[in-house]
Amino acid sequence: MPEQLVFAMEVVLNGLMAGVLYALVALGFVLIYKASGIFNYAQGVMALFAAMTLVGIMQGQVPFAHLINATFGLHVTHFGWQIPGFIAILLTMAVMVLLAWLVQTFIMRHLIGQEPIILFMATIGLAYFLEGVADLMWGSEIKTLDVGLPQGINLWIDERTFNIFGYGFFIDNLDIVATIIAALLVAALVAFSQYTKQGRAMRAVADDHQAALSVGISLNFIWVLVWSVAGFVALVAGIMWGTKSGVQFSLSLIALKALPVLMLGGFTSIPGAIVGGLIIGVGEKLFEFAIGPLVGGATENWFAYVLALIFLVFRPQGLFGEKIIERV
Repeated sequence: MPEQLVFAMEVVLNGLMAGVLYALVALGFVLIYKASGIFNYAQGVMALFAAMTLVGIMQGQVPFAHLINATFGLHVTHFGWQIPGFIAILLTMAVMVLLAWLVQTFIMRHLIGQEPIILFMATIGLAYFLEGVADLMWGSEIKTLDVGLPQGINLWIDERTFNIFGYGFFIDNLDIVATIIAALLVAALVAFSQYTKQGRAMRAVADDHQAALSVGISLNFIWVLVWSVAGFVALVAGIMWGTKSGVQFSLSLIALKALPVLMLGGFTSIPGAIVGGLIIGVGEKLFEFAIGPLVGGATENWFAYVLALIFLVFRPQGLFGEKIIERV
């Protein structure tokens, strides 16, 4: 088999893996939009905050150490212990639930029935606030995240593809794990949304806040629930991206890569987030492989947005989104 064809197959597989990581971030947007009609600009920062909190808990770092030292003239940095990854993940989940409750209590509860643009602006403010709090709590230096996930080239795949094609495939173990976790997560979220009382209540709240209130659905509970689930998804995305490229403030920019995914898949579809992520992941890798050398490279930076623009022109609701018909 020609070397270029084998390399193209490897590019497609790696694109699928990258697409899963994009989809993990997009899932958080979809969940909150389905339940409340809010485009949560802060989802990327939530992934950053979750990852930084996880690293801080694992390393036994003192929260707000810089602020405490500057205020009281102390020199504390760490408690002197380290916490296993599994326990630290559970503690970080508790922090994200607390964050969901705080967001509902101090922000969303006061914005019931407001226009979508007002809710969107509130999430922008939340994003910058969370980014500042994360900096104060854990510091701004780049952190290494290791919760025991396998990393590096998968030798089993590499050896067998070499025996079949005469060339090895470079497939990262972390990408394989991310794919499996994303598949399980999507299945669980679809089941929760379709077959549970809370999931149906989430969809009812998204359709009409006042109507949901009139039939006895608690907006406070539903919004805390959906922000908690979105926080859990942000934690999973933060673990994957943080393990892959380090926990740093640029991690919050992964939300920008999720936007084309949402435009392709649709803002209201959980499976659409996955399909959109896979299309973006494979598309940008193949485009870079085939067209990049002809135009000077770096096409991965803009390919997804050009593809999203084409979808906005011809199918603005995305592949799986609900077509909105307004009566006038």
